[in-house]
Amino acid sequence: MSNKKAPAFLQKGDKIAIVSTARSIRQAEIQPSVKLFESWGLKVLIGDHIHSVDRQFAGTDDDRLADLQKAMDDPEVKAIVCSRGGYGTARLLDKLDLGQFRNSPKWVVGYSDITALHLHMYNHTDWCTIHGTMPININSTPTDAQQLSISSLRDLLFGEKKSYQLVNHTLNRPGDMSGTVLGGNLSMIYSLLGSPSCPDFESCILFLEDLDEYLYHVDRMMLNIKRNGILDKLSGVLVGSMSDMNDNTIPFGKTAEEIISEHLAEFDYPVYFGFPAGHQDLNLAMPFGSKCVVEQNKFTPVVI
Repeated sequence: MSNKKAPAFLQKGDKIAIVSTARSIRQAEIQPSVKLFESWGLKVLIGDHIHSVDRQFAGTDDDRLADLQKAMDDPEVKAIVCSRGGYGTARLLDKLDLGQFRNSPKWVVGYSDITALHLHMYNHTDWCTIHGTMPININSTPTDAQQLSISSLRDLLFGEKKSYQLVNHTLNRPGDMSGTVLGGNLSMIYSLLGSPSCPDFESCILFLEDLDEYLYHVDRMMLNIKRNGILDKLSGVLVGSMSDMNDNTIPFGKTAEEIISEHLAEFDYPVYFGFPAGHQDLNLAMPFGSKCVVEQNKFTPVVI
């Protein structure tokens, strides 16, 4: 697993694009983020189909691909921020042309369903991306945790280095580690296994988070990831929020964190739960594809 390079960090006056690769977003939902990015001194371009609706998507696959491709190809766009997750990003990957992007690389930001784009770009480009908060999570009166998430995204986009303190958790297996941080939404990783968009994760620090899954399905996904040999190769694991999990009438009998811990028990690398990222207000930005170091319970990206 190789570390990727950082696109140019943002400066005041730069252009960024907001696109919807999955679900649609309303004007009222996106306006606070536009004002925020403009307050950072950025010029904001909005995808042509960002408010379109086709079933649960922001327009057809061709609509969403056109917006993403336009932003990828524009040499003046220095960052692409996905408006929200949901479902639909993976439907675009096979037709996405990254040729022009390689000549004018830029930051790509998002989480949840955007995991599909992160992993695909890791496999097919030399550039880091950002797992971080999105416009759907940005409002005019953010909580303290949301403000920390927003600030962490700004810091990373503008090249300000930060470290995150890891929390104590009964399931932690503490230890120092270093490796390429990569991963994202557990369901999306599971769905990409065996495809040209799925890395082998060798020597990486695997980050996992998820939302609104059945506990037995968390077990099934972890089992499949293990059977594919991914867990054998890691330098360590960071587990973020496993939010709003569901159970059947006959309980599975373990929490999502306990299920993950059980599947990691046979490996000897460090594991940290409660990492401050995922489907929660505290969703701190991290550079996927970058080397990261965990020392003395502190997570530090080394963006190159």
